[in-house]
Amino acid sequence: MSQPSRALYIFLKKTKIPFETNLVNLAKGAHRTEEYAAINPFQQVPAIDDNGFKLSESVAILRYLCREHNIDDHWYPKDSKAQARVDQYLEWQHVNTRISCAMYFQHKFLIPKMFGTEVNEKKVADFQSRMEDALENFETIWLKDQLFLAGNKASIADILAACELEQPSMAGYDVCEGRPLVTAWLQRVREAFHPYYDEGHAIYRL
Repeated sequence: MSQPSRALYIFLKKTKIPFETNLVNLAKGAHRTEEYAAINPFQQVPAIDDNGFKLSESVAILRYLCREHNIDDHWYPKDSKAQARVDQYLEWQHVNTRISCAMYFQHKFLIPKMFGTEVNEKKVADFQSRMEDALENFETIWLKDQLFLAGNKASIADILAACELEQPSMAGYDVCEGRPLVTAWLQRVREAFHPYYDEGHAIYRL
């Protein structure tokens, strides 16, 4: 299950927003079908069809769901300044945690496994360096003076980030090693989304 798909699934379960799961088998090209393209023309996951309203991109989906449903305010606060703090991370993460963790995992583990090719050590080193820069930002900026990424309560920023940081472990990289603030924060996120956090990650721990 993709990192953004896991985040969306865990969030929906935690907030008890009603939904039906439709698994899209990427390995078999299910995302390339005309049927799926009618839901998401970009042919990526996740995507939703909310009574005919079709939407892609995990950040857009999470923001939409927070606006549309009566859930606890801390997930995506209505207060402009508090909301901006969540948005600050959501805008930052695209070219930081999202791309570095995902590409490190792909080049270190997924591409060699799927295609039987040698690991491209140069690309692995590049994305590992970028990932470690992002993790340093977690220690020195994002988590320096607060419990979660946008304050002292969990938000959609935290579940998106946590799912990204879990991914490199499949390739043998421990994001917590030598990072006490990241370690403590990940445990708080796990507790905030209990029991669905572990459920959402069970698929890649098999």
